[in-house]
Amino acid sequence: MAPTPKSLILDLLSSVKDGRALPVRALIAAAAVFGISENALRVALARLRAAGLVTSDATGSYRLGARAEAVNRQTTSWRTAERQVRPWNGDDWIAVFRGSAAQGAPGARSARARGERALAFLGFRELRPGLAVRPDNLVGGVAGVRERLFELGLEPGAEVVGLHALAPETARRAATLWDTASLRLAYRRTIVELERSERRLPTLPRDEAMRESFLLGGRAIRQIVFDPRLPDPLVPSEERRALVDTMLRYDLAGRKCWSSFMREMGAVPDATPAHLRFGGSGSPSGEARAEVP
Repeated sequence: MAPTPKSLILDLLSSVKDGRALPVRALIAAAAVFGISENALRVALARLRAAGLVTSDATGSYRLGARAEAVNRQTTSWRTAERQVRPWNGDDWIAVFRGSAAQGAPGARSARARGERALAFLGFRELRPGLAVRPDNLVGGVAGVRERLFELGLEPGAEVVGLHALAPETARRAATLWDTASLRLAYRRTIVELERSERRLPTLPRDEAMRESFLLGGRAIRQIVFDPRLPDPLVPSEERRALVDTMLRYDLAGRKCWSSFMREMGAVPDATPAHLRFGGSGSPSGEARAEVP
């Protein structure tokens, strides 16, 4: 699926080395590769700027805004996915208790959506209404997960706590909240797609190679970013690691596809401008962008 103007802008800006600004002409030229008009691109820029997701300088160059930074850090952390997990003892869980926001309160719907997305980022699943859980196998433990969830937009009234010694039946039910068979099948399928595309990219015209690496790489990164990072008793970690390793190689191939374009536009890419379609917003900063008209 082709990117939206908003998602393309944020993905391109997130790929620029050291958070540097990208000239508007580069954004316009990249949009043309995907069939997006200059007018649509400029309208999206204006809306993103008004929402605080991008900022501009006097030269007409753009960079990510403060409101996009937390989610950008989460999405660009895919390269170190395996360094974000630790062994699990099989008994300890992290739980999030969420209150019910007042119906009709200003911003309640957006706040709820941001909270849902924050939980999805860190692999939580609902055990019962108002209670979401995950194994306590992420680096930083309960305190670290709590900090990341609130940074990503979890509602201030939510409680993030550790759970220990669940009743056997509850523990068994909690372990089945994730479709582990589908996760493992998806790892294998994406690896095959990435390897096939990596072989094909050098044979394609530049624009076509840019599009393919952007779209396929973005789908793979989204898969890694939203992977629940389950511990070995639930999903073999080597299978997830194989996907990350394959995407690291594909990222290098994608950079080659985009490097000449980025140099022509006066930008230094730090990564492939991968297209990340998170939730229904179509962007890595979607939970904030849900408020953008």
